[in-house]
Amino acid sequence: MYTASDNRYQGPVRHAGNSGLVLPPISLGLWRHYGSADPLADRKKVLLHAFDRGVFHFDVANHYGDGDFGSSERLLGQVLNTDLKPYRDELVISTKIGYEIHDGPFGTGTSRKALLQGIDSSLERLNLDYVDVLYAHRYDDQTPIYETVRALDDIVKSGKALYVGVSNFEVPQMKEALKLFKELGTPVVLNQMSMNLLNDHVDTSGLRDVLKNGGVGAIAYGPLCEGLLSDRYLDGLTDDFKIHPTNKALLANGKDALVAKLNELNDIAQNRNQTLSQMSLAWLLRDPVVSSVIIGTTSVKHLDDNLDTINKLDFTDDEVAAIEKIIKK
Repeated sequence: MYTASDNRYQGPVRHAGNSGLVLPPISLGLWRHYGSADPLADRKKVLLHAFDRGVFHFDVANHYGDGDFGSSERLLGQVLNTDLKPYRDELVISTKIGYEIHDGPFGTGTSRKALLQGIDSSLERLNLDYVDVLYAHRYDDQTPIYETVRALDDIVKSGKALYVGVSNFEVPQMKEALKLFKELGTPVVLNQMSMNLLNDHVDTSGLRDVLKNGGVGAIAYGPLCEGLLSDRYLDGLTDDFKIHPTNKALLANGKDALVAKLNELNDIAQNRNQTLSQMSLAWLLRDPVVSSVIIGTTSVKHLDDNLDTINKLDFTDDEVAAIEKIIKK
């Protein structure tokens, strides 16, 4: 029978915006390879090890499952219903609704019907009475923002979610949503966006300032850019490497130029006695608006390497200048 480590709360926590909700600096996401085709025992080992290391936030979505939609929620739900059940009050569980989950017009999007029936289905798969954070997974241009916001507010009032968030909302949608959430008094705390050392869109688009002024935290998905910001591709990108659509601009000057940039960044990381992955995560966590970064891994070794990032989060002025020069090339 699993018993959590007594030392699991040795690390720092960060607030989700101006709310009382706190998150570990590094959270674990179940986007890929946590579905019905994956071994439960192996995935449970990673989840429990993460909790022992102070990761009390697990992020999933009803769409996740490597094509078998909902199966990532079911996998996490099995662990929540067994080993982690005694620790439910310590955990932050987040899920998202907005991408495809079943056939038909209400199997996607953030209409009132999709959200209200979606949360019930997610809770059933997760074996939970409520989630801590429920996100609108994307901006749905077929549904008025007010309808999405009102539905999220009603879900909170029903007790099925404690806080709400949005994901992939850009400046115009975020401004409108924030105004509506404020009018309703909805506890909106996070905007989950694609963020990494090589992708500063959240900052340059003005979204960071909108979040800061609105008291909402940014939470990063893909902080290692599909493994690009690791030692895996220092010798070159493989033919089968697939980059997330939000990062396609990184290949504008070709693969060789990108690999050269990775090696320059790796040299700085080594001088800091860090791996490239650790430095990349630390770079995002420099910003107090960033509430957490969500990593994805099925390896305890890689998990530990990433979690050791918190041992060195500071950067010298020279390091900042050198990194900015590289990434702006």
